[in-house]
Amino acid sequence: MTKFSDLNLDPKVLKAIEETGYETPTPIQAGAIPPALEGKDVLGIAQTGTGKTASFTLPMITLLGRGRARARMPRSLVLAPTRELAAQVAENFDVYAKYTKLTKALLIGGVSFAEQDKLIDKGVDVLIATPGRLLDHFERGKLLLTGVQVMVVDEADRMLDMGFIPDIERIFQLTPFTRQTLFFSATMPPEIERLTNTFLHNPVKVEVARQATASETITQGLVQFKPSRRDRTASEKRAMLRALIERDGADCRNAIIFCNRKVDVDIVAKSLKKHGLNAEPIHGDLDQAHRTRTLDGFRDGSIRFLVASDVAARGLDIPNVSHVFNFDVPNHSEDYVHRIGRTGRAGRDGTAYMIATPADDKSVAAIENLVEQEIPRIEAPALPQSESRSRRRSSAPAESVAEEQSPADTQRTERASRPRRSERARGGERKSDGRVVGMGDHVPDFILRSFS
Repeated sequence: MTKFSDLNLDPKVLKAIEETGYETPTPIQAGAIPPALEGKDVLGIAQTGTGKTASFTLPMITLLGRGRARARMPRSLVLAPTRELAAQVAENFDVYAKYTKLTKALLIGGVSFAEQDKLIDKGVDVLIATPGRLLDHFERGKLLLTGVQVMVVDEADRMLDMGFIPDIERIFQLTPFTRQTLFFSATMPPEIERLTNTFLHNPVKVEVARQATASETITQGLVQFKPSRRDRTASEKRAMLRALIERDGADCRNAIIFCNRKVDVDIVAKSLKKHGLNAEPIHGDLDQAHRTRTLDGFRDGSIRFLVASDVAARGLDIPNVSHVFNFDVPNHSEDYVHRIGRTGRAGRDGTAYMIATPADDKSVAAIENLVEQEIPRIEAPALPQSESRSRRRSSAPAESVAEEQSPADTQRTERASRPRRSERARGGERKSDGRVVGMGDHVPDFILRSFS
C-alpha cells in the first residue's frame, strides 16, 4: 500500500502531513501527486470529499520549495468557484506549508482591496482566488500573471454552472504557455472537455469513481405528498419541513437544509425564523463577512439550521451535523449523495430526509437508480393545525368557505355588493350577477312623462 513517504514529497511537507495523522493517500492523491511532481499537466476527475485539495496542494508546495516570489507576480495560482472553497484551499496550504517559508494571498469578494493589495505588493508564492476578484485586481493594474509556474483550476464543472468559463479562458491566456496546469472537475461536460483540450498539454488523466452510495450510518427517508393546489406547493412544503423538524425533536440537534435556488434559500430561512426556528441562509449573493459569520455560528452551535444552495455548500467541511433535509429534490442525482454525506460522518449516526411531490417522480427514480436502492418511504407527518385548516379551505366548496367567514369578513362582503356612491347618484343599481344598471336602463318616471 502506497504511503505519503513513498511519493517524493518535500521532507517539510511530510512532517506537516505526519502531524495531521494521515499516513495513506486517497486514490486521487496517489494518482495525481507523482505526475504533478514530475511537472506534467494533470486532469483529475473526482468529487469533493475525495481528498483532491491535498492532491494539488502537496505537490505545489514541494515544487515551489526553490525560488522566490517577486512583487505583484505570484508563482502559482489556484482558482476556485466559491469564496468558501477558496478559503478551504488556503487553510490546507497553511496546514501543509507551515514548515516552509512560502507565502500566500487569498483574493475573494467581501474583503478589502487595500488589504489584498498589500499582500500582492510584497510578493506571494501562492495566490488563491475566485475568478472575478482575480480579474478585478488584474484590471486595476495590481497584479501580473506572467510569473505563474503552476496553475490549478478546482471544481471546473461548478465554474461552468456559475458562468465563469469565459473568465477562466481569459486567465489561461494571461498566464505563460509554459505553465504547469492541474485541472480538477467532478464531471466532464462538453464545455469542460473543450477547455481541457485547449489549455492542457498531454495531461495525465486520473479518475476516481464517483461515489454512488451513501454511508451506512445515514438513515434515509423520503416523504411524498400531494399539494392541495399547485400554487400552494411551496408553502405546504415549508409546513412539511417544519413538521419533520418538530417530529424528530431533540434528536435534530442541527441541520443543513438544501434548496435548488438561491431565492428559495432566503424564503425558507425567513419562514423558519418566522416560526421560531433559529435558521440562517447561505448562498453566493451574500457578502463574505456575512457568510463567514453564518458558518462560524453554525459550527459553534449558535445557529441551528443552515439553509444552503449546492454551490454555497460545495467544499464546506462541517463536522457533526445530525440532519440533512432536501427541501428540493436535487436536479442532479449525484448531488443527492453529496448532500446527505454532510451527516453521518466519522462513524456518527445521521438522518437525511427528502421532500418530494408527484412532479419530482423522475428525479427520485434517477437518484434511486444511481444509489442502486430504494429510498425508504416514510409517513408524512401531520401538518401544523393552521396549515391543515388552510388546506381544507382551499379544497372546500364556495358556500362552505362563506360559512366560515368572520363578522368582519361578512361586513366587507356586504359593502362590496352595494352600489358605489357614483352609481347611486346616477340612479344606478347593482344586480345579483354583478352588473350595474344605470340611467340608460332605469329611467325615472318624470322623464318618461315628458315624452308622453
